[in-house]
Amino acid sequence: MIATYRLQLGPHLDLHGARRLVPYLTELGVSHLYLSPVWQARRGSTHGYDVVDPRRVSDELGGEGALRRLADEGLELILDIVPNHMAASDENPFWADEGLREKFFDLDPVTGRHRRFFDIDELAGVRMEDPEVFAVCHSKLRELIDDGIVAGLRVDHPDGLSDPTDYLRRAAELGVPLWVEKITEPGETLPDWPVAGTTGYDFLNEAMGVFVVPEAETTFGALHEEMTGQASPFHDVAARAKLQQAHGTFTPELERMRRLAPIDGLAAAVAELPVYRTYVVPERGELSDADRTIVEAASFPDRLRRALLLETDGDEELVRRFQQTTGAVMAKGVEDTAFYRYTRFVALNEVGGDPGRFGWSVEDFHAASTLRAKRFPRAMLATTTHDTKRSADVRARLVALTHHAERWAEVVRGWRRAHAALREGQAPGGGEEYLLYQTLVGAWPISKERLDEYLTKALREAKIHTAWVDGDPDWEAAVLGFAHRVVGRPGFATEIERLLEEMEGSIELVTLGQVALKLTAPGVPDIYQGDEDEMLALVDPDNRRPVDWARLEERLSGATARSPNTLGLAKLALHRAALDLRRRRPASHGRYEPLPTTEALVAFARGGEVLVVVATRQRSGHVELAEHLHGQWRNVLTGSIVALAGTVPASMLLADVPLAILERVADDRR
Repeated sequence: MIATYRLQLGPHLDLHGARRLVPYLTELGVSHLYLSPVWQARRGSTHGYDVVDPRRVSDELGGEGALRRLADEGLELILDIVPNHMAASDENPFWADEGLREKFFDLDPVTGRHRRFFDIDELAGVRMEDPEVFAVCHSKLRELIDDGIVAGLRVDHPDGLSDPTDYLRRAAELGVPLWVEKITEPGETLPDWPVAGTTGYDFLNEAMGVFVVPEAETTFGALHEEMTGQASPFHDVAARAKLQQAHGTFTPELERMRRLAPIDGLAAAVAELPVYRTYVVPERGELSDADRTIVEAASFPDRLRRALLLETDGDEELVRRFQQTTGAVMAKGVEDTAFYRYTRFVALNEVGGDPGRFGWSVEDFHAASTLRAKRFPRAMLATTTHDTKRSADVRARLVALTHHAERWAEVVRGWRRAHAALREGQAPGGGEEYLLYQTLVGAWPISKERLDEYLTKALREAKIHTAWVDGDPDWEAAVLGFAHRVVGRPGFATEIERLLEEMEGSIELVTLGQVALKLTAPGVPDIYQGDEDEMLALVDPDNRRPVDWARLEERLSGATARSPNTLGLAKLALHRAALDLRRRRPASHGRYEPLPTTEALVAFARGGEVLVVVATRQRSGHVELAEHLHGQWRNVLTGSIVALAGTVPASMLLADVPLAILERVADDRR
């Protein structure tokens, strides 16, 4: 595999439109087209995850014929499948029929309630553990795979399933690679599943983390405390948010567990788990060492702890319900609450990340990459997805702030003083004001409509002064009004643009560096639609806006080479050059060999035939090359040929751009 390219199908792009993009994507250099759900979804669906019939390709997207014609265009297809849930709608034949509803859906026998996808009542959990349900829901998919139409599957939200391990074993029998949307917490490894790897959030945080300057943590911490009056570590903020969600949103799930076992402290236990879920299977006596360690370390009620450690009989359903609930509480408590409350440095508030960890060392990056090369060499490598809180380019700008920490603190303090007179009442809170400033730096320039939509979502997700249910519209209006006055203040635009200009070198370094690592590290690069060019996007729906495909095609061809947006053009050029290298050089997918460097550089060799050097802070330092790497090398970005041996100064390789991707000159192979 060379690379995957994710397309968000919906009202702005159907299967016919996707087919028209194949020439552009082929020129870019990808090998696999990775589609959002194509199954028949609820009328008016904008994303496809509210499936009503997995036996049919969506009529609105063009139907099965359009999917088959797309597969004939030369790119392999990866489909996003949704085994955990379907829409609880009369449009759904399995839901509309009472008998089928009881067969297909995980219903509470006492209350009759929609087990939900997280907290969404309109999305009902499917009993995929039933062999007949599995067979029906995968019948069309099996046909498409057997016909050679589908080459791989992205499995959405496996943690919601009753038995993810058993499901993935059966899904693997369909005969194509599986990638799982499994969110691993820092330090957690993927279970021993028959999959090609995850969809890439683990890599996203590693690749971003090496560019964060750890020494800036003190400055950022002090500034955050000054702005908010709070010094609580992220772990405490997350713990409170998870417990709040367990006691509130997920009360129905806890009540169902209490009917199985009247245990006190279930809410605290659900909130305490440090990972999304465990994978204990009482029916098969499966308990991994990792899960045992987690359970034994937790202060769970005795019966729950013993049930999870397989020390009791008759608690199989309790174990199953507990494990299906913890992931939902983690997602809603951390990603959709704590990430909007804790604003010390919001670039780190990303899916699968730990905002309490201020950066990754080069050694940690190499360790993670080495492990991935060994266990999951075809894992997806993502930097932006349809579910990221911010696009990679927004995060790159924010990460660049750590390279200019004292300057950033000076700017924020100046803005706070200048904008004090623009406040009306108590709004915004200190954390909300600081989030606004980080958002503006990351996404500038941004329209009023986009800013309003983002801030409204952020305020409601934080659930401090307002919320999605029983919110405070007056508070929301006050915060938005403050934001409008800030952006409209004479001189503000000049100030923010001056700051971005001062950081231009650092922004380029982080932006291109993340891309280079994604395109060359162990795994398969995944490109989110439009992110091969500059993409300054916030959380959905902002990151699902229509893409200007005509503009991308023109820019890739070089017709607008004089555009002032040189960083975007550099990204495009980097994608094309690196993907071409992956196509021409099988060794670029080969053995991963970390190279000794000074701390400001990440360097590694692939298969002895490709060298990658990326600056993480500045372009100084050196790389040590072992004797088997001595020789003539061609820089695929510049075309220049250099002789390398021993200690190589970074200045020799990084004079033009803060990274180098080199291939061995054929005549000099040892």
